[in-house]
Amino acid sequence: MSKIRITKMFSFETGHALYGYDGKCRNVHGHSYKLSVTVIGTPISDTDNVKYGMVIDFGDLKKIVKEEIVDVFDHATVFNKNTPHVELANELKDRGHSVLLVDYQPTSEMMVIDFAEKIKARLPKTITLHSLKLQETASSYAEWFASDNG
Repeated sequence: MSKIRITKMFSFETGHALYGYDGKCRNVHGHSYKLSVTVIGTPISDTDNVKYGMVIDFGDLKKIVKEEIVDVFDHATVFNKNTPHVELANELKDRGHSVLLVDYQPTSEMMVIDFAEKIKARLPKTITLHSLKLQETASSYAEWFASDNG
């Protein structure tokens, strides 16, 4: 049976600041991110299976990505936990804002690596994460491919 790639697209709004950066992005700002998640697998061939003919139900993929990424990052502000912005992060948290302190510089490149690990951990064993595309602006995005990452 043929291998088929399935892609689902998501969008979310997230703020961040790049500590130590030498440009404008050192300031707190936000993006309307677009995330494309592509998995690869063989369509289910068991005619008794309610998911017959599917690699994965789009709804099942949506549930994974929504729980791991969208619901966590949407309308949150992300800071590297080792930044002096921690004081600002704590102030925002105290005022009821959604703040994420992560172990990395919250660039699109590092976020897409984080997202790949989270999604891979939740996929059924018969499905492989093929690629992620995280679009930060209309003309800028980062991509992660399984084939590039052993």
